[in-house]
Amino acid sequence: MSSKKKKDIREEDLYKPVCEYLNSLGYTVRGEVKHCDVAAVKGEELLVVEMKKSLNLDVILQAALRQKLADKVYIAVLKPGREFFTKRWKDLCYLLKRLQFGLILVSITEDCSFAEVAFEPVPFDMGNTKKRSKKKKKELIEEFDARHGDFNTGGSTKKKLVTAYREQAIYIACCLMKFGPLSPKELRLLGTDEKKTWTIVYQNVYGWFENKSKGIYDLNEAGKEEVSKYQELVKYYMGLIEDKKTE
Repeated sequence: MSSKKKKDIREEDLYKPVCEYLNSLGYTVRGEVKHCDVAAVKGEELLVVEMKKSLNLDVILQAALRQKLADKVYIAVLKPGREFFTKRWKDLCYLLKRLQFGLILVSITEDCSFAEVAFEPVPFDMGNTKKRSKKKKKELIEEFDARHGDFNTGGSTKKKLVTAYREQAIYIACCLMKFGPLSPKELRLLGTDEKKTWTIVYQNVYGWFENKSKGIYDLNEAGKEEVSKYQELVKYYMGLIEDKKTE
């Protein structure tokens, strides 16, 4: 049993397996009814399926419009290969569930074709979703609170983001530029993070720091060059260091 190449499959090739699946559930099925790719009726229930070879915005918009008319709306697409295991696919499925669509996956081979339901169109429980995402919300708020300014441009891609971790690394770099080699304890006395200071200099994720002697760290030339790109933060942290000195 060999799969047909996606480029050789037409959108209308999805109809027969979808139709056969719905027939097996007791629906009477018709194709292309009032702009609906598939309309199916069982008793008083009207079910609509919109089909595309792949999951995209066009079919999602079509399905959203069908919700005005139908009791249930499904989107039917070719069953993906490697994409099935990607974060993007998982996120798209979340969107469909959020919009209360069902999803039908169609497999087409040289020998046979069939449709299977990935998930049904059921009411979406936003409260339960938020409950399960409490940890992520907490992490987001902690990251927000740990930043001391707005040093990123929203929507940026392929740029180094100024995270709370990077801010702390810059703070430590400023202390070392000001006073020379210091221990994690001395850095903490200057106001660097109680929990992260040792980890930042020891793990040296950015490659900015070097161990001068046992437990004593300094900023290397690469670190000085990199930190110089964050003048606004350097000015901010140098001011904090001066305030600590006068306390």
